[in-house]
Amino acid sequence: ELITYKGYPSEEYEVMTEDGYTITLNRIPYGIQNQGSPASRPVVFLQHGLLGDARNWVTNLPNNSLGFLLADAGFDVWMGNSRGNRWSRKHQKYSIDQDEFWAFSFDEMAKFDLPAAINFILEKTGQENLYYIGYSQGTTIAFIAFSTMPELAQKIKLYFALAPVTAIKYAKGPATKLLYLPEKMLRGMLGNREFLPQTECLTKIIAPVCSQRAFARLCRSVFFNLGGCNLKNIDVNRINVYIAQTSAGTSVQNIVHWSQEARSGKFQAYDWGGSKKNMEKYQQTIPPLYNIEEMTVPTAVWTGGQDLLADPKDAAILLSKIKKLTYHKKIPDWAHLDFI
Repeated sequence: ELITYKGYPSEEYEVMTEDGYTITLNRIPYGIQNQGSPASRPVVFLQHGLLGDARNWVTNLPNNSLGFLLADAGFDVWMGNSRGNRWSRKHQKYSIDQDEFWAFSFDEMAKFDLPAAINFILEKTGQENLYYIGYSQGTTIAFIAFSTMPELAQKIKLYFALAPVTAIKYAKGPATKLLYLPEKMLRGMLGNREFLPQTECLTKIIAPVCSQRAFARLCRSVFFNLGGCNLKNIDVNRINVYIAQTSAGTSVQNIVHWSQEARSGKFQAYDWGGSKKNMEKYQQTIPPLYNIEEMTVPTAVWTGGQDLLADPKDAAILLSKIKKLTYHKKIPDWAHLDFI
């Protein structure tokens, strides 16, 4: 609806992953200012971050939304939705009311969601490769997928990493404090299923309240201190829009995985809670590390000097591991949310 409301063509597809999840892909085949057959257009795939969805790329006005800008620039634009978010809540066997549905983290998004999406897009468009743009967790799953699946990596022309996140040893800020709680406490607080789904409370109560002048400053402060942004770089008049579309949901297990990352300072697979379970999953007693050095995809990176989640010190370590780093730009006054 966001896409067609702004006058752009919109298509939607459901794609089945190898492990039985159905994920939704959104497409803008061409732009308003650059119409015609998408057959000869270069394909670009945009992948959102943690708690996000495809709307993140089209929430702003057309002249400030990457999805629309790319469509008008002549690209065939595709946008992913990770398993468990508002638009990807189906499974062949399990319902969202079962714990088994939510037994995933960004490991499975990298191993199953990303290959399913990329292969579907290339088959649908008849292209051999595409451009990939990831933001935050969208970069996390790309670094995993492209370093562990060489065949998939060959299908990527160029990888654009916005506010990339792998190891989060130096991450700070209000939102990260939750991650340092013991896993048992996290599970006790959050349960075993969904984390922060979008609710009517957000869309029908909080968002309208935040559009009122009396509450606008408070809403801006709470929202952006949690996510991290520089108010100079954000259209503060659209705060109610951002809040209405905030948090498309993920699994508690995904949050637990990020908690493990924060406490270990390492970029590694999910710890299933014991040597026996890890041995069943990985054929070793501890979760394997992800080796970014094994990725051969040409990569361009944008980082923020005020990013509390993708901290500049973590970013510097990451950059040293990217073999084919073709470009890096650090924007001194940008924080995490400024990239979308």
